[in-house]
Amino acid sequence: MFTTRDIADYYNQTLNHYQQWWRLDRALAVHYGYWDGETKNFVEALEKTNRVLLEIAGTKKEERVLDAGCGVGGTAFYIASQAGAKVTGITISERQFEFANRKRNELKLNDWVDFKLEDYTATSFADNSFDQIWAIESVTSAQDKRAFAKEAFRLLKPGGKLIIADYFRTPDVPPDKDRLLEKWQNCWGLAEILTLNEYFNHFRNEGLFPESKKDITANIYRSSALMYRYYLFGLIPSVIYNAFHKTSRFAKNHYKSGKYQYKALKKGLWQYRIVVFRKK
Repeated sequence: MFTTRDIADYYNQTLNHYQQWWRLDRALAVHYGYWDGETKNFVEALEKTNRVLLEIAGTKKEERVLDAGCGVGGTAFYIASQAGAKVTGITISERQFEFANRKRNELKLNDWVDFKLEDYTATSFADNSFDQIWAIESVTSAQDKRAFAKEAFRLLKPGGKLIIADYFRTPDVPPDKDRLLEKWQNCWGLAEILTLNEYFNHFRNEGLFPESKKDITANIYRSSALMYRYYLFGLIPSVIYNAFHKTSRFAKNHYKSGKYQYKALKKGLWQYRIVVFRKK
């Protein structure tokens, strides 16, 4: 089981990997890219994820949005610039926090976006502070999903929305004999990947009710395959580097995640979904 400190260390230790392989300085994204017939390249795919989420969320001008697990701030910048909403991003990674603030200054979005170093299960914000909470591939790190749901309920205004884009375990599939999901989780500091119904049970119990769900597994498949190719390209260099250098805990095996997540996806062990919950 990973602690909050473990998860922060994962993102601190692997930020340079995302800069190299995930076009971080251009795309400002740590999530999977969305591919369709109009997507021309990987950077566009990463931005398209934000665009699809914004269309589903229906974020309005001047609304207050919390990006829970904001990474390096790319989604927060996108929401602010495209919807005119005021966005607060929170992360537990010190390096992501520094990166996001630097980019905020470069983009001159200081009046629209701010960042805080906070745990999304126990924030410092007042009750009913936000119209929307976004969580892109971040809730899957929470060991206690109900703690996140409880905090999201507290922070949302009545009628507010929680938008989650994340990995969900596929129900009723053959056993994962190769432990692919477990190995992937260990590479990324993830908690156990739950099914959609398990999420629904946790969130309903805390007063958040599912309003819509969208399966975009087919749209992120190409990103997953790209990550697998990066694993193949990086396999030998990584083994050689690790043999001659002292490497941090997560950075040492990070390249293996490309293999595990792709093999698990090909076997149908997990799905990628966008789910919207509403506070009644």
